[in-house]
Amino acid sequence: MSLFDRFVGHLFKRGEITMILADGTAKVFGSPDAALKPVTIRFVDKGVPAFIARNPHLHAAEAYMDGRLVIEQGDIRDLVDLVRANGKWEEGRVTLRGTLSSLVRDRLRARIQAFNDARRAKANVAHHYDLNDRLYDLFLDVDRQYSCAYFTDPANDLDTAQADKKAHIAAKLHLKPGQRVLDIGCGWGGMALYLNRAADVDVLGVTLSEEQLKVARQRAEAAGVSGRVKFELIDYRALDGRFDRIVSVGMFEHVGVPQYEAFFLKCRELLADDGVMLLHTIGRFGVPGKTDAFTLKYIFPGGYNPALSEIVSASQQAKMIVADVETLRLHYGLTLDRWYDRTMAAKDAIVALYDERFFRMWTFYLAGARAAFIHGNLCNYQIQYIRDRRALPITRDYMAEAEKALPR
Repeated sequence: MSLFDRFVGHLFKRGEITMILADGTAKVFGSPDAALKPVTIRFVDKGVPAFIARNPHLHAAEAYMDGRLVIEQGDIRDLVDLVRANGKWEEGRVTLRGTLSSLVRDRLRARIQAFNDARRAKANVAHHYDLNDRLYDLFLDVDRQYSCAYFTDPANDLDTAQADKKAHIAAKLHLKPGQRVLDIGCGWGGMALYLNRAADVDVLGVTLSEEQLKVARQRAEAAGVSGRVKFELIDYRALDGRFDRIVSVGMFEHVGVPQYEAFFLKCRELLADDGVMLLHTIGRFGVPGKTDAFTLKYIFPGGYNPALSEIVSASQQAKMIVADVETLRLHYGLTLDRWYDRTMAAKDAIVALYDERFFRMWTFYLAGARAAFIHGNLCNYQIQYIRDRRALPITRDYMAEAEKALPR
């Protein structure tokens, strides 16, 4: 029995997959499961199985991107869902291991990229966020929220869920008219513009993406609020001044573990004595881990999704008080389902922007991320911080009351 047959036989216990080898031989693994769609894949050349077995996390993606692994029944979301459903985090079953050399190489890459100085941080941001502007229009909501939405009902559409996310965050900031707000990692400006409109506050949004900066400034100008909602191309570490509120959505994943304490020390320096900060970040259940090789190489170089213990231990060093923690367990999986569906519907347009290989890479990224939130160890954390224990009401009731009253 080959290395690949042993690997696949160990992996697939639930759900059925048919693999057609380069010589036409078909092999069936697993058993039917009503919750999982059956999948059929074909290997174009005889070297694919051994190639994947050596480093499954990276090489399965590359084989798919390069057209060496072809899906003949189902799609890449179905395939990744089937794989990850056989290794649910809650069950503690480890299914995808590569060779020792591939594991060492992947860990070394992750460790090197974790040191995220200002120069490297800007390059990492440009790698992902300075892609063709049209790409994000094709799969994001109308406000271009490129982070986990908030589903008050799992059946809600993407635009509704993203609007609810902004209100959910605003309620936790306990905003008052005229306050000065800092948005670290402001994206295309949607959150900053919403906070100004919903709570009559002044906002400074900072980003390292030149493309995002351009769009954010255009949006503020078009809305007639460029005097109150400003955007700058600057690293948060270079900021001065004090802010009544700080919000950071989907940026902490790019900070890098060695910089966590410095991040919170800087946030404490920037936050008013009676200020409130809301950190919204992808995280992981359980203990610290590492970013998979595919994501580091192709999607988010330098990216890492922290364990809650890593976030809190770093913020403790800055004497930032954790006032509230919410774990969004399934919301990003639902968000990614919507992004994937929109991406598939826009295939021709995306291929025209780039090519077929890019489209396969992008759909693998979305499918893999979705499965990590549905079956794996990923989640989203919303952590509310204060410097003074008296800065907020002593119960959480104010959050729900504000959220109901905020506009969408």
